[in-house]
Amino acid sequence: MHDYRDKLKKVIFVVAVAMSLFHLYTAAFGSLEAMLQRSIHLTFALPLAFLIYPANKSSKSITIIDIMLSILAIVPGLYIYLNYERISTRWPFAHEVTNLDFIIGILLVLLLVEVARRLMGNVMVIIIGGFLAYGFLGQYIPGMLGHKGLQPKRIIEYLFLTTDGIYGTPLGTSATYVVLFVLFGSFLSLSGSGKYFMDLAVALTGKSRGGPAKIAVISSALFGTISGAAVANVYATGTFTIPLMKRIGYRPQFAGAVEAVASTGGQIMPPVMGSAAFIMADMLGLPYIAIAKAALLPAILYFLSVYVMVDIESIKTGLRGLKDDEIPEIKNVLKKSYLLIPPIFIVLILCLGFTASMAALYSTFVALIVGFINKDKKIGIKEIFEALADGAKGAVMVAIATGAAGIIVGIATQTGLGFKFTNIVTSLSQGNVWIAGFLVMVACLVLGMGLPTVAAFIMVAALAAPALMEIGISPLAAQMFVFYYCCISTITPPVALSAYAGASIAGSDPFKTGFTAVRLGLVAFIVPFMFLNTGELLLDGTVSSVLLSMVTAIIGTIILGCGVQGWLVTKCNVLERILLLAAALLTLKPGLTTDLIGLAIFVVIFLIQKFKAKKVNMEAQA
Repeated sequence: MHDYRDKLKKVIFVVAVAMSLFHLYTAAFGSLEAMLQRSIHLTFALPLAFLIYPANKSSKSITIIDIMLSILAIVPGLYIYLNYERISTRWPFAHEVTNLDFIIGILLVLLLVEVARRLMGNVMVIIIGGFLAYGFLGQYIPGMLGHKGLQPKRIIEYLFLTTDGIYGTPLGTSATYVVLFVLFGSFLSLSGSGKYFMDLAVALTGKSRGGPAKIAVISSALFGTISGAAVANVYATGTFTIPLMKRIGYRPQFAGAVEAVASTGGQIMPPVMGSAAFIMADMLGLPYIAIAKAALLPAILYFLSVYVMVDIESIKTGLRGLKDDEIPEIKNVLKKSYLLIPPIFIVLILCLGFTASMAALYSTFVALIVGFINKDKKIGIKEIFEALADGAKGAVMVAIATGAAGIIVGIATQTGLGFKFTNIVTSLSQGNVWIAGFLVMVACLVLGMGLPTVAAFIMVAALAAPALMEIGISPLAAQMFVFYYCCISTITPPVALSAYAGASIAGSDPFKTGFTAVRLGLVAFIVPFMFLNTGELLLDGTVSSVLLSMVTAIIGTIILGCGVQGWLVTKCNVLERILLLAAALLTLKPGLTTDLIGLAIFVVIFLIQKFKAKKVNMEAQA
């Protein structure tokens, strides 16, 4: 039995290393033609998924059925390769779909659905099934959503034999950009940078009141550079920070929520962000650095908000920081600041105009060099191959999510569902930006429940973002709006994957943890509405207008934290909290008039609070 498992591990290792080497090679010497690159990428990912993720989550062992499915998963990609000349030169919907084309196409769809079930749960299967049923049965649906109905061969042709379905842009982004950034993250961990991020966060904030929670906020922001996946961030940093938070007195549900919110923010924190950001760049035809630049200020506001709320919570409950012997000396930590070179390097070369794939490739080699310099790490051939294998395994989730989402996007495109959704939103909102934004927000949160961000984003970007563009929102603002809500769907009950992961580590109630996470991440529910009308929060505007919006937005975020936590100088009453929240909204919204009104309200509440605190102190002394 052990011999069989050992051989299986070796097979997984060899396939994973081969996948990474293939993508490094094509990044260095040029990608293959679109369908070929994407099909090979998926042909590596599908078998790996069947071998890594058992059919039954309660079972940790791979069965003979999993092995057979992994072998079968090679067939569609091999078929594309052997028939590539015919497939690449055929005219969609003009040339015949052979019976074998049809059978292999059905096989690929079924394999993707099954592996999506294993990786993403039944929610994704239900959504895919619903879209397929919608494609087949459109003629029976009344009203605006009805359509002629699609023939089975036409559906499979579009999904399997074109670059608009399974092998569409999202999978292409995974095959050319995302896999390389996941590899970069793997080599960043190999170099010791991952541990360094945690040490740096502990050294900077460990002694301050409520230190462990602040460690979670900062380390998760930094660790997002490596992972960019919310649930992965929770488990990577939360296993350290959540027990520390509980130990110094934070309630379990608060500790789990802090980590969930901070880890979710890793997806929106430049320079790397989450996989969906690369797909957004491809959809908009913009360089990735433009997406990272636009995301910078909202990400800062997000983490600042969480930091402020954590600090106020520690004031309210009188929590201390860590002991001196639990904190590394800052001078010793700074001696290893060279471990920050890889993330800094990737930002620099992106700013110099290098493509995202080349930036990731070069930065991976820089991370490896830094690893050799780090005396605390022993890096040999074995460790390098393990990093290659880990990188490929990490890219499997994104490859499957983008491939499976391609089924949904393909059906939506064939049936015109995106246009229908746009018409519905435009009709219901009557062109009102706030109503349209609210409808799209709901779509993001509902479709994002229980799904990885990348899968949710692909779906909603195809359906909902065009509705915002139709009423005059810029493509970047519309896509960023969708991106934000798809990210925070992982902390939004009733299905909040990041919050549930935090709750599992904290030993707290998942629903209470989820609702606490929503409160801590409230700024992320507000800020996207602020850049629907103006681009300043996305750093789009004159220098003076951007700087003014930046300053007032930071002030507004701090006020928001005080309002949510009910504490400024001292405890706030209900009216003071309401006025603080109003002041926060006014200052977060770009515009001189609203900023001045918001600041005036804040100053009045601050003076009232100072007077109350002084009166309490005088009474106590008397």
